[in-house]
Amino acid sequence: MRPEEERGLKCPYCQGHEFKKIISRVAYHVSERDRLENYDPRAKKADGFYKDTRNIGLHAKWRAKRMGVDLGASFEEKVDKLRTDPGSMIRDSEGDI
Repeated sequence: MRPEEERGLKCPYCQGHEFKKIISRVAYHVSERDRLENYDPRAKKADGFYKDTRNIGLHAKWRAKRMGVDLGASFEEKVDKLRTDPGSMIRDSEGDI
């Protein structure tokens, strides 16, 4: 809000003109590299961990990195597809039955 818009504001309850600005909820991005470096498979996971599609493939990537294995572009493509559309794995496999 611009300062000139703030001048005309008043509290609907007391009609006062003194306000304090508060900071709204903030979100920040954590890179894939940082997510791998901070991943601890032994740590207790909150329910939100399992609902966050960014965590699909995280353990496999973490394990491969520890073993010095390159999972390749095909793996990355599959993980990206699952992260954007988790149901795709089920739909794609239905033709195999």
